Amino acid sequence: MNDTVSFGYEDVAPEEKAGRVGAVFSNVARKYDVMNDAMSVGMHRLWKDKFVRRVRPQPGEQILDMAGGTGDIAFRMEEAGASITVSDINQDMLDVGIERAMERGIDTLVWSRQNAEELAFPDRIFDAYTIAFGIRNVTHIDKALAEAFRVLKYGGRFFCLEFSTTEWPGFKEAYDAYSHHLVPRIGKAIAGDADSYRYLIESIRRFPPMPEFERMIREAGFKHTKVEPIMGGLVAIHSGWKV
Repeated sequence: MNDTVSFGYEDVAPEEKAGRVGAVFSNVARKYDVMNDAMSVGMHRLWKDKFVRRVRPQPGEQILDMAGGTGDIAFRMEEAGASITVSDINQDMLDVGIERAMERGIDTLVWSRQNAEELAFPDRIFDAYTIAFGIRNVTHIDKALAEAFRVLKYGGRFFCLEFSTTEWPGFKEAYDAYSHHLVPRIGKAIAGDADSYRYLIESIRRFPPMPEFERMIREAGFKHTKVEPIMGGLVAIHSGWKV
């Protein structure tokens, strides 16, 4: 029985990972979105726009945006008139999102500190569950998926936007070199923190490949699962339905 989990390229005790991941996101919270722009040359905005188009939030729907701290996904979905609960395990990330919402004059979002593996919400309450660039940071992915399934209504939909491994020849090697060597330097220059961004890159490498993660979504109970690779799989939109 494996009693360790991945923290980047390290294997650590499960009880240690949550604290270390929490420290990473507390360190980068204030510069998180600036760094996303720098690391992806702004492309993360296009990925998130596409993701929300796939979710297709509707007026009056109840949607849980998990690991949504800074509000990037919630702000996009709120425009459609859905009722959004933004949850994150990290209060520093939530605080940034609340400040951004105030700056935008958005007061319709609910902000709730939650552990994706142990949600405090009752069964079958949400029409959709979204998580963008967050599920690879939970300690037990299977528990987070089980909780997503539990809180969704029958007919509810699950959507996950996450980094994966691009299958484009040439680009994969170039991206690996860029991410491992340049991203930590960018993190040092912009956020004053190379180690946190080194972890974030390493966590991508340790995340299950697209077919394996789709299998995990099915094993959690979801049907009609689908994977939509972006840029050859550098990023992927995973989806499934609770039926």
